[in-house]
Order: sequence, then structure tokens, then C-alpha cells
Amino acid sequence: MKYPALGAFALAIALPFTLLGQPSKSGTTKKSPPHKAAPAESANSPKPATQSIMVVPNWLPPVNPVQPAATLLHDVLDTKLDVRFDWAKQWLLGTATVTVRPHFYPQTQLVLDAKGFDVKSVKLVSGGKEKTLNYQYDKRRLSITLDRTYARTEPYQVRIQYVAKPNELPAGGSTAIRASKGLYFINPLGTDKNKPKQIWTQGETEGSSCWYPTIDRPNQRMTQEISMTVEQQYKTLSNGLLISSKKNSDGTRTDTWKQSLPHAPYLSMMAVGDYAIVNDTWHGKAVDYYVEPQNAADAKPLFGQTPQMLDFFSKKLGVEYPWEKYSQVIVRDYISGAMENTSATVHGTELVLKNRRQLIDGNSDDVIAHELIHQWFGDYVTSESWSNLPLNEAFANYGEYLWNEFKYGRDAADLWSYKQAALYFEEAQGKREPLIRYRYADKEDMFDRHSYQKGGQVLHMLRSYVGDDAFFTALNRYLTQHKFSAVEIAELRVAFEEVTGEDLMWFFDQWFLQRGHPEVAVAHSYADGKVTLRVVQKQDTLYQPVFRLPVTVTTWVNDKPTDHRIVITKASQTFQLPANQKPALVQFDSDKTLLAELTEEKSQDELVYQFYHARNYLSKVQAITELKPKVADLNVSSVMRNALNDSFWGVRMTAAEALRRYRGPEGGAVRKDLERVASTDKSSRVRAAAISTLSAFQNEDYGKVYTQALADSSYLVMGAAITALTKSPTAAAQPRIEALRNEKNPSIVSALSTYFTLNGNIDQYQWYLAQLDDADAATLYQLLQDFGTYMLRIPAVERDKALKKMEQMARTNPNYEVRLGAYHGLRTLSENMPTLKMTLADIRSKEKDERLIGIYNLLQ
Repeated sequence: MKYPALGAFALAIALPFTLLGQPSKSGTTKKSPPHKAAPAESANSPKPATQSIMVVPNWLPPVNPVQPAATLLHDVLDTKLDVRFDWAKQWLLGTATVTVRPHFYPQTQLVLDAKGFDVKSVKLVSGGKEKTLNYQYDKRRLSITLDRTYARTEPYQVRIQYVAKPNELPAGGSTAIRASKGLYFINPLGTDKNKPKQIWTQGETEGSSCWYPTIDRPNQRMTQEISMTVEQQYKTLSNGLLISSKKNSDGTRTDTWKQSLPHAPYLSMMAVGDYAIVNDTWHGKAVDYYVEPQNAADAKPLFGQTPQMLDFFSKKLGVEYPWEKYSQVIVRDYISGAMENTSATVHGTELVLKNRRQLIDGNSDDVIAHELIHQWFGDYVTSESWSNLPLNEAFANYGEYLWNEFKYGRDAADLWSYKQAALYFEEAQGKREPLIRYRYADKEDMFDRHSYQKGGQVLHMLRSYVGDDAFFTALNRYLTQHKFSAVEIAELRVAFEEVTGEDLMWFFDQWFLQRGHPEVAVAHSYADGKVTLRVVQKQDTLYQPVFRLPVTVTTWVNDKPTDHRIVITKASQTFQLPANQKPALVQFDSDKTLLAELTEEKSQDELVYQFYHARNYLSKVQAITELKPKVADLNVSSVMRNALNDSFWGVRMTAAEALRRYRGPEGGAVRKDLERVASTDKSSRVRAAAISTLSAFQNEDYGKVYTQALADSSYLVMGAAITALTKSPTAAAQPRIEALRNEKNPSIVSALSTYFTLNGNIDQYQWYLAQLDDADAATLYQLLQDFGTYMLRIPAVERDKALKKMEQMARTNPNYEVRLGAYHGLRTLSENMPTLKMTLADIRSKEKDERLIGIYNLLQ
């Protein structure tokens, strides 16, 4: 499914983490919040120990009901829609002609999902004639009594006239998808002069049935044709190809989009708005980018890698991109990060929209690649139920790795993987579920860091185990055999088994069907020409398995590496590896593919050796991270300084961060190195990290470096400089900082927000108020907290407008992280405004989101 709009807290996670493997202990600098039976227990699963008191881990979920795949009574074959829009009422006026066929058993009734409609008529269409049918409707499902019994060999059509009223539906949603009303009117009356009028849809999970009647389940597949009647000034987009565009006598225009290849109903989409369409092409197929006119010049720099991505994924998977065209559209006020609607991806502005200057600090390739590979995994082959969601999302997540590896190299891909693993481990501290979950409370619960981040890591381990040739051959087999169909996890396993000839139930059982991950402690010693390696799995094995772990261990003797392949199958195991002399380094999981919390006993000399002989980024960053507490040693200091000159920017950034508050030898030379990096490193991310590190040195004046950085081409570097100047503002920098108040870039807005908390006065009050309307959710989470701190600096009589705005945001903002930021801001003010304590109590009592309720309880 969609690219998740992770909360501000998740987006704030940055290096360094403890290596692949270790859950992140860091958060933001602000206050942060903490049809098939279920699979049988594996033979490899440990048996519960006998004990008088059972300690249940906090991450163990409650026992939820079994969630089977939807029973197929009918197959939806085709859907034709003719729709127009009432902007003022935010209604869709539609006619749906639905072609269906009984799946197997004869049927006398057709039940369609249709949420919140006014149903005007239901008719059977046959031989050009219409026959009125009786029906019952409860505002959720439309139950149609057919005129006779239909067999599975008899397709038939029903035509439904209806009005969809999405705003009258109850609120819903999840972390990944913040609402569930399917059809969204943006600025429908045009009252907001800073926002265009738009219409767009969001189908996953069951939002399509909020705007047209269908069987809204992922194991259905249909072709479709959608005719949209709109005002002449608007562009339209839907799945498939635009086959006609006709001007009407009333000044409107009717565009008809047809998709001739079948897909699941949740992948249907519409978008309407004043767009510039920037054209590209690939293998004769249209590749188009829909952006607001003022962003037209930025469309190619932003999306221009798409044709190369299409080529890369088509060749890598051995299946050419299957759909008629590929379009991407950026919409306002989107409720998720992005969504892989078939041949027509929707992006929100928050994750993807960047101008040329913003692209200096990083592109949007990850989200673009994520949604594009979904066209194969999710659209071409679709998980049959939400229990099997990782068959869509794990592959989309791993598609990001594959693109990074191809385009930017293995180091860049491993850095991406490092961050993904950390996101999973952070979630695993409070939640551990099987990837394939046949039990859940709500289907929206599936859209988490297990289905996405852990799933991607598991696919990487599978690739490492079977090898590249077998991995991609198996994926080709899986896609080819199951094209245009719904699948479950067993079908992926069988594809790999048929290619490799190996029974892989052990791998799929422990990684897909059981919860958790290994927690591994490793120690080694040398004697009598052998390295003795002791491996202990320390995870709770009452609720998690003892894992089978094929791992590469590398020993280095005389600067020559020897790889040893071992397989761990027990909770505690000892291995002996031949070595004619004591190795300078013994490295467990040396290719760094294992998803585990890993603790290795290594001496300082071994870690230094590991850095200089590392064969991948993750080995280097592990050495840097573990050596950080030992920088008082000259050899360790030399490692850090050497790392500042590494060819990969990720290593240089990690080193710059590791030198924060450095008190080791040659301190002056180290700080000079950091000054050089802050001013001249070719990566803006490294320059920004070096500025942040310099700002942590007390009694040192780097005002000249910071002031110079205020003119940097990078917003990220400018933001780091503003933040650095927060505690030590200079007269030269003050007017330059004030001149940045009109900047809308999140890095600048966040930095100014922090700066004004310590250096602001009443003059910045209106600036903060303006940001509450303009900033994105991730920025608002911090800014609202800063605003609370800032208002302590101004007279209480001036605070009224802001307090009302913050209270409204804490109560009603659709983003839970924004509500939390506003709550924190009010809570800060309550320290000298006791009357706010009653307001905060009322906000807590009326909050419905379980995540916030838990956080609020912790804050009491």
C-alpha cells in the first residue's frame, strides 16, 4: 500500500544508531511519545517453560479475532462510472454500471459495499433494456434482490444511480492513512486563497466504496472506465488511458479514462484540479507528472528518475512494467504519504514536493521508487487479504533498497537499510507481531513498521541466503505465475522453493509467521589454532522462537579475510573456526544482513582494525559507534579523523556526529577538521552535521562559520547554522536570520522556531501564528512546543489568540502528532498559567486516539 506518513517522531530519527541490530534509544530533541486458520506452531518453536509466575512482555499483543480472507460469492468483472461533482455540498453524483458473475455457487442476491450514499435507483441491464430491482440499504451495504438465480457461467450487469456524501461518514483511519472517507474535496468553495480547489480519492483499505458501489475487498479484480464531468479549467486523472475528452454545452467537459487490465477496487482513483502536466515517456508509454502550475519547472528534477526506475525494475524483475501508462500527481492535504493506485500514483506534498534547491539536501527517490515497484507488488499481484499485507508493503519497502543500491551504490543502500531497521526496532520495544497476521483488531493495524520496515529487512535476508540469481528468478516466477491475481504468503514460499529446490518453511515460519527477532550475544577466544565462537540467543523464547540463523563469520589473519558460513540453531551454541594464528579481527555477520539485536565482545584494537578493513558501510559505522566512548585514545581519534575523509558521505556524517563534545588528544586539530568539513564538504548533510557538532563545544567561538553558513545553498546547512546560533547569537547574524522569516522550507522554519524561543520578543508573535496555518505536520509537532516556550517570554495579555488556536489544534487537528505538539505547548504554558490545567484535562478526556491516550497517561 501507500507510503506511510510516519509521525514527526519517526521522521526525526537520525544516525547514529547502534548497529543494525540495536533499537534506537534516541528520539527527537523535543518531548516524544513513547479464512485460514492461524498458522500452527513451528516444530522449531520453543515449548513454554514451567514456572510459577509468568512475566508477560509489554510488547505482547492481546489475542485478537481471526481475520479470514473475504469469501467470494461474486466476482466483480468490470465497473463503469459516470460522475460529476457538487463542490458546494461536497457530493459526487454518480451512475455505476457494475458487471459481476457468481464465483462458484448460484446466487439470487448481490451485496455491494456502498458507504454513505443516497441510492436513487437500482436496475438490471440486459439487452439494452433496464429492469428495476428491489434492494435493501443500511448506508453501508447495498443488498440487491436479483430477478432470478444466476449461475457462475452467467455474468450480468446492474446499474445504480446514487449520490456519495463522504463528509457524512464517521471518522476513521490509522497511522499510515489518517482518514477513511474515500473522496476528498480540498478548498471546495475557494475561500482559501493560498490553496487550490482539488478533488482526489484514497481507496486503501476500503475507501473506494465511499464513492462508488463495489465489492471492496483486495481479492477482487476488475477492469474499469470512469467518466468525470468537470469545469473546463480543471485537469483530470484516473487509472488507465484517457480515451475521450468532450466539451459539453453547459461549459463543462467530460473526460473518460479506461483501464483494460484488471486490478483490485481499492486501487481505483480520481484526481481533479488545476494542474500543469509535464510529459515524459518510457518504451512508448506516457509517463506524466501532474503538479500545480507554479511547480512545473521542478517536476522533471523531482520525478525525472522515473523512466530509469521503470527500466531498472522491469529488467531486475524480468517483467516489463505491465500497465498502459504511469502518472504521478501531487495533491494538497493528503491523508497519507503516497498511494500506488494502478498506473496513477498520488503523492502528498509533505514527503515528495521539493524544488531544485531543496533537492540539494536529498531527493524523493525513496517514495517514488516505493510506489513504482508497487505496480508489480500490490497492483499486478495483490495480497488476498490485509493479513498478507507484507506481500505488498515489504516488497515496496525493499524496492527502495534496490533502487538505492543500483543508483547510488551499496553504501547508500545500507545506510537506508540501517535507518529502516532502527524504525522497526523502535516499534518492537512496545509491539511484536508476526509479519503475516491472521489475527488483528482492525485491518488498519497492519500498516505498521512490521509490514513495511521489518518486511523489507526480511526480504534482504532471504536474498542474502538464496543468492541474487535465485532471489530474482523466484520473484519473476512469483509475478509471472500469479499475475492479475490475489496471493497469500504460501505462494511466495512455493516460488522460492521451486527455484532453489530447498524446503524453506523454516525461513518463512520464523520470519513471516512468528513474532519478534533474535537478540544475539557473541564472544570469541583463540587457542590451539582455533577460534572458539560462542553465540547465545537471549530473546524471550516463550513468545518468540529460537531462530535458525545462517551467518557469515569472517576472520582476518595477516590482513587476509576468510569467510566461514555457520548455521545457528540453538539458544546457546559454540563453533570452532580454523586459524593458523590469532586473528586481528573476528567479525560476526560480516555482510551485515541479519535483523537482530547484536552484542559482540570486541577489543578496541579489533574495532580500529575493523574500521580500516571494513568491506561495507555498516561495518564502518559499527566501529565508529562503538569506539566513540574511547576517543581519548590517539588511535581512536585517528579513526574519527580518517572517517571525516571517507569517500561515502554517510561515514563522514557519522564521524562528525561521533566527535560531538570531543575531549580527546589533538583537540585543536580535530576542531579544525570539523571547521573544514562544515565549510567545504561536498555533502550538505555532512556540513550540517559538522556545524551541529561544533555548536556543542563550549567556550569556543565559531560564529564566523555559522554566519557564513547562513548563505549556504543548502537549507539544511542554513537551518543547522541558525540552530547553532540559538545559544550564541552574533550581531552580524541577527539581521540575516530575521531576513529568513519569509522562508517556507521546513529546515528553516524549524530552526527559526527554536531560535526565537531564546532570542525572540513580541515581534515574532505573528510569525508563529502564520506558521500554524502553513507548516507541515512534522514541522508543527516541534513548532507548537517551541511556541509554548516562546510565549513565556511575552506578556500574558498578548497570548489569547495563540492559546485559542493551539487549543483548537490540540482538540481537532487530523494529525495526531500535531495534536500532541499542541498539547505539549499548552502544557508548557500551564506552568505559569494554572487555568490551562483544566483545559488540558478536558482535552485528555475527549481524545479518542489510543496512541495519544497512552501518551497523555504517561504525562500525568
